[in-house]
Amino acid sequence: MPGITSHTPRQLRLGFFSRLLDDATAAERYRLAAAQIAHAEAFGFDSAWVAQHHFHEHEGGLPSPFVFLAYVASRTKRIRLGTGIVTLPLENAVRVAEDAVVLDLLSHGRLEVGVGTGGTPESFAAFGLDGNDRSAIFARQLAAVRAAWAGKPLQGGDTLYPAGSPLLDRIWQATFSVSGGTRAGEAGDGLMLSRTQPRPEHAPDASLADIQNPIVDAYLAALPPGSTPRIVGSRSVFVAETRKEALRLADIGLRRSAARFAASGQVGLADRVGPDASLEQLIAAYDVHVGSPDDVIASLRADRTLARVTDLVCQVHSVDPPHEAILRSIELTATVVAPALGWARDASVSDLQSLALL
Repeated sequence: MPGITSHTPRQLRLGFFSRLLDDATAAERYRLAAAQIAHAEAFGFDSAWVAQHHFHEHEGGLPSPFVFLAYVASRTKRIRLGTGIVTLPLENAVRVAEDAVVLDLLSHGRLEVGVGTGGTPESFAAFGLDGNDRSAIFARQLAAVRAAWAGKPLQGGDTLYPAGSPLLDRIWQATFSVSGGTRAGEAGDGLMLSRTQPRPEHAPDASLADIQNPIVDAYLAALPPGSTPRIVGSRSVFVAETRKEALRLADIGLRRSAARFAASGQVGLADRVGPDASLEQLIAAYDVHVGSPDDVIASLRADRTLARVTDLVCQVHSVDPPHEAILRSIELTATVVAPALGWARDASVSDLQSLALL
């Protein structure tokens, strides 16, 4: 692959990702997502990530990721816990720094901090901010978080307690752009690539790899000498025992999502294929890897970006099947799909030890 010769990412790590979108009340969503993460730990997943979303229950069900992950930390032992992402422009930087440190201590150093600019304009208005300023606000907030963790004096002279310097090496930046890849690389942070993203007007039929490989190139080129690449490739992955069952559930979930996107009017979402498209078109438009284990292995192998990531992070969105189907997808991903892609489970991890926490 171009740009990869001096920074060869491996060994592959396996992650689980949730936007907490189960068809249930908020309290039940939190319970189910926590159970799914514990199940992922039991099957050897290396990390679990949760998204932060404000206000829009069909986009994401969790406004407070540090609170939720503190609960998950009490129910797990080994799996690393990540924010994917904290919408940093909508937060107080000092409070983010403090909450992250406390969570990291409670989880015995398992926290990974993914941050990004955020993507829903309406959310910025509710916080008294202009969404057009998100990039500038993000840069200021991230610099403030870094300074706090580094022990530098805050405005007024105080310094952070507890100290947070270990977290400086566990920052990840999410981006849709080449410039964002450069920014993450120059900082020596991890890079987070989305499961799907809008296609540019000049290339509406571009593959996800066509869009994301240049971001990876920019990231690797910008990394300081001697830095170890950290690249999350988030992907929509839903595995069932049979292709028929997987496609049945995908047909329900993807049409539901397409209808919501069409009604949203949001650029990059509303202009994708609508709920009346064929299932094949919906799967392609939303970059979904779905089917039997063999189907998903073949689909993921065809994704050229995944040969370059250090972390394959799987989520069932936007299929959003029932809880039991999510648990089975986790199992099939860990026992069949991921090993075929080069993932090796940590031999020291005990199923029984982790399952005892469920």
